[in-house]
Amino acid sequence: MKQKRSISILGPGKVSVAININGKSCRALIEPCVTLLDAMREFWGLTGAKRVCDRATCGACTVLVNGKREYSCSLLAIDLQDGEVTTIESLGGNGQLDPVQQAFVDNDALQCGFCTAGFVMSCKGFLTEVANPTHEDILKGMSGNLCRCGTYAGIQKAVAQAASTTGSKAQRERGKARVSARAKARLT
Repeated sequence: MKQKRSISILGPGKVSVAININGKSCRALIEPCVTLLDAMREFWGLTGAKRVCDRATCGACTVLVNGKREYSCSLLAIDLQDGEVTTIESLGGNGQLDPVQQAFVDNDALQCGFCTAGFVMSCKGFLTEVANPTHEDILKGMSGNLCRCGTYAGIQKAVAQAASTTGSKAQRERGKARVSARAKARLT
């Protein structure tokens, strides 16, 4: 005989939601059908991710969820209560741009700027997936984001520059870890 599983039903009506965004707990009473994009913009004042297509096809709303690129317009906020969300607002600080943001500035990889936050976040996620991308990797890896102004050449150069900047930092960290592991092995 099968046992019945207990299923928690939320709604109709507003429910309490708490999501870790940019290292802070963001709480609100929201309807279960509210997307992450809407919750970020309407309840928590995080307006970097933009609503453009609202169909998970343009990438202007890209954020990182547990380090992976996601379209925030296609995720329900209520489903992310156990995850870590990173938005464009978390990058840089103390008057300094993040290396990816700086690469976009250096390579004139923006025009109107509406898609830029999505591209920057997509680039951040992409570079955690592919440390030393080729030009073909960049074309394929960034194909989930659209720019109506057509700044793709600058964007491709920016991703390549960011890869060389962040890649060398990651390589240094991996190198330190290897040296530390070898030193530890010698001591034991």
